[in-house]
Amino acid sequence: MREIGIFAKTFPGDDPVTVLRQVADAGYRAAHFNMACCGLPAMPERISVETCADIANATAAAGISLVGLSGTWNMIHPDPAVRAAGLRRLDVLAGTCRSIGTGLVTLCTGTRDPDDQWRAHPDNASPEAWRDLLRSMQSAIAIAEQHDIDLGIEPELANVVDGAIKARRLIDEIDSKRLKIVLDPANLFEIASAEQCSQTITAAIDLLADRIAMAHAKDRNAHGAFVAAGRGEIDFPHFFGALRGAGFDGPVVTHGLTAAEAPAVATFLDHAARQAGWL
Repeated sequence: MREIGIFAKTFPGDDPVTVLRQVADAGYRAAHFNMACCGLPAMPERISVETCADIANATAAAGISLVGLSGTWNMIHPDPAVRAAGLRRLDVLAGTCRSIGTGLVTLCTGTRDPDDQWRAHPDNASPEAWRDLLRSMQSAIAIAEQHDIDLGIEPELANVVDGAIKARRLIDEIDSKRLKIVLDPANLFEIASAEQCSQTITAAIDLLADRIAMAHAKDRNAHGAFVAAGRGEIDFPHFFGALRGAGFDGPVVTHGLTAAEAPAVATFLDHAARQAGWL
C-alpha cells in the first residue's frame, strides 16, 4: 500500500501505546517498528505473547499499519559468534511478525568493523566478507521461510552491500523471493550535485525495481551530513516520480529526524508524493 510512514523509534517512550499514538498524531499512517519501543533490546532473546498482543492492540488503536520490524545486526562481523547470535535473535523477531501485523524484517548487511555495524572498513570489499555475507544471508533466508516473512536489506555506503550494483549481485546469488530491498536515496551517495543525485537514484530504482519492498526518506545536505527529508539536496518529487515509474506500491518511511520535526516532514513528503502523482 502506498503510504507515508516513520520509524517508531523517532518518538520517546517504552510502550507501544505511547509511541504509536505519537506516530499517528504527527500525521503518519504507517510505522517501522523497533522492539526498543517496548522497552526491550532491538533484538531480544525472548519476546512474550503479551508483548506481541500489546503491539497489535496499540497499532489498531492508533489506526496505523506496521510496515516493517528492525532486525539489524552485523551480518559479516569478524567474530562468527556474533553473527550466530544475530541469527538466533532474528529467529525470535521473525516468530513475532505475523502476530504484530507485519511481514518484513529489515537487516544490516554489515561491516568488518568489530565495534560499529554502520562504520566502513577496508575489508568490506574482500572476497571473504562477501562469502560470510552469503552464509549469513542463506541462514537468514531459511528463518524467513520458516516464519513466512520477507527480509529487507538496505544498500549503505559503509556496509558490504554499499550500493545498488552489489544489492543486485546479492539478489541474483541468493536467488530467493524472500530477499527484498529497502531503498534509501540518501544512502546511495555522500556528496553530489543535484543532477548526479537524481541520476544515481534513478539508476538504483531501475536496477532494483522488482525487489523494492520499502523506501526510506531521509536527506543529505551539501556537506554530506544526514538531515531530515526536505532539508537537503534530494529532489523528493523526482524520487517519488521514479518510484511511481517503477510501479512501486509499498510504503515510504522517513527517519533521521527528531520528533519535533516529524509533523513538518509528514506534510512535506505528502506534498512531494502528490506532486509526483505517487499518492
